[in-house]
Amino acid sequence: MADEDDLPVEESLFEAPPEGEQDRMVEAILFATSEPVTVGELNARMPHGADAARTLERLRKRYEGRGVIVVRVADRWAIRTAPDLAFLMQKETVETRKLSRAAIETLAIIAYHQPVTRAEIEEIRGVSVSRGTIDLLLEMEWIRFGRRRMTPGRPVTFVVTPEFLDHFGLESARDLPGLRELRAAGLLDNRPPPGSEAEDSESDDGDQGDMFEDDTGEKDGEDEAPTRS
Repeated sequence: MADEDDLPVEESLFEAPPEGEQDRMVEAILFATSEPVTVGELNARMPHGADAARTLERLRKRYEGRGVIVVRVADRWAIRTAPDLAFLMQKETVETRKLSRAAIETLAIIAYHQPVTRAEIEEIRGVSVSRGTIDLLLEMEWIRFGRRRMTPGRPVTFVVTPEFLDHFGLESARDLPGLRELRAAGLLDNRPPPGSEAEDSESDDGDQGDMFEDDTGEKDGEDEAPTRS
């Protein structure tokens, strides 16, 4: 089957436009079309007697070494950015994600009670924690897996990461604001739950108290059972 480029140009009684004008026509079509075009499509748009195939070859040579080039894609032609300048077309965007209430609560529990297991998070929240919430916080690199608890089933624990501390300008998790600071900032209700003496006591202390476990992953006053080989 003969290549479309090899097909003879239809004879015409009309004089073909000058080569320079044909170059301008093909140039305009290639620039304006969103998809590559064939030689046949170019000839169909141009005046009788025009030779799109020869025009394309002239344009390809003319654009060599330029910022844009004329390229052949299969049996079609297009204007494309020079490959060595493709990096200039890249655009970096910042995607802002808004954490769900479940994710914020889960993150807060991990930050204030780390290392904490999933079951403990659910006990504190009073509802189950979805896999997607944990996966999102892991993907953001704000939490990571901690040591396994030496309890039946050896559940994995979660702790916050240096990336979390850096994002909030904290030197360590112990620098997290206490209840008094949170209430002063309007992030918590200033009034403790009715009849909650423990809440009143925590409000007076103004710090996390025993919300944290020590850096070794053990709670103050508790020893982990030795690991058996």
